[in-house]
Amino acid sequence: MDKVFIKDLLARGIIGINESERTHPQDILINITMFTDTHAAGASDDIKDCINYSTVAKKIMAYAEKAGRLTVEALAEDIARMVLEFDNIQKVLVGVEKPGAVRFSRSVGVEIERSK
Repeated sequence: MDKVFIKDLLARGIIGINESERTHPQDILINITMFTDTHAAGASDDIKDCINYSTVAKKIMAYAEKAGRLTVEALAEDIARMVLEFDNIQKVLVGVEKPGAVRFSRSVGVEIERSK
């Protein structure tokens, strides 16, 4: 299976359980690896045969910025479900991180894998 990825997509939204996290948007870092067959796209050189990563990224960013989830786990599940709605994607790996959420760490988060 081939992979198409979006690396370090930065959104700003409400995520977290603490009062300050519920009132002030924070950075949310999203990584998505989509598993598909790229043979047709490689042969045709036509965007209609490709996963349009711009379309995926815009949809995910818009959702992450308004979702207001409590946990990165819930946001990752939402994103995985949304990505698997695209016909030509069979499996997805989603990482959701909160940069700077824990002192002395660059980032904390979760990575999940889901399939159709």
